[in-house]
Amino acid sequence: MKNPAVETTTRILDLDRERLAALRGKRLTAAVAAAEGRTVVAEVFAERAALIPGEDGRGVHNMELVAAFGADIVVLNLIERAWDGRKLTLPGLGTFTSIGDLAAHIGRPVAVNLEPGDVPEIRRARPEHAKRLVDMGAAMLCLTANPGTGGSYEGLARVTEELRKGLGDDVALWSGKMHHAGHPERVTAGRLASLVEAGADGVVLPLPGTMPGVTRELAAEAVAAVQDAGAVVMGAIGTSQEGSHTDVVPQLALTAKEIGVDAHHFGDSFIPGMCDPELLYAYSVAIRGRRHTWNRMALGGRGTRCGAC
Repeated sequence: MKNPAVETTTRILDLDRERLAALRGKRLTAAVAAAEGRTVVAEVFAERAALIPGEDGRGVHNMELVAAFGADIVVLNLIERAWDGRKLTLPGLGTFTSIGDLAAHIGRPVAVNLEPGDVPEIRRARPEHAKRLVDMGAAMLCLTANPGTGGSYEGLARVTEELRKGLGDDVALWSGKMHHAGHPERVTAGRLASLVEAGADGVVLPLPGTMPGVTRELAAEAVAAVQDAGAVVMGAIGTSQEGSHTDVVPQLALTAKEIGVDAHHFGDSFIPGMCDPELLYAYSVAIRGRRHTWNRMALGGRGTRCGAC
């Protein structure tokens, strides 16, 4: 069963931008579980400021856009394009040696994708890379697989176990696939539960309607198995439907609520390196209403608020 401690944990949808930015590790996972299926996660290309990057490198980064449209957590994908192992160089934002400082700047916890498959070395899910990112302030590590990398559930279980042993119990490790990733294999409750056994406190599941063969019945069974094992579930839109039409969004959103996922993921394939912000907004309204959506949007914007102002 789920850890009863989540009953006394502050829900992520009730946190202001300062407390959101400071949220990481198992506290993040618990805050997501406490929100009862009302957490929005947006994945973006690390090196993209897609709309107006600006001649001098200044502009608006994709992280800022998805935060402004209602995302609670931002995940950086293709980290090797922005991270040299010591610092992050982000168009529109500048250079950061601390992910914690970056999180404070955008007012959201910042997670990072790592992978077990055929990927550039710095994106590979190795304990030394993972520890460096956690030490920099990464709120969560999402162990997954990009298209064509050959990532498998077996590989994800292996690196999840390696990272859990190397990083300890307090780091948030969410593991799973959003699509086949070049290694076709059926999504099953058993495969997802094996990721929890390997040490994941969150598991990624393709939402029904985004992947062939992932039915409501199969997904509901998988969600129950993962949650009964003590982890949260992130239902993912990772097959370019993050650039679909707004009339598709309520169907996906309400199905996700029905099967019981704890967090709702939007992939990065529409505007270069991010989802359609209007779809993100429509999905957020569908799962948590306008009140919580507008509140989260109003907490966007750069910099920390002045306590004396």
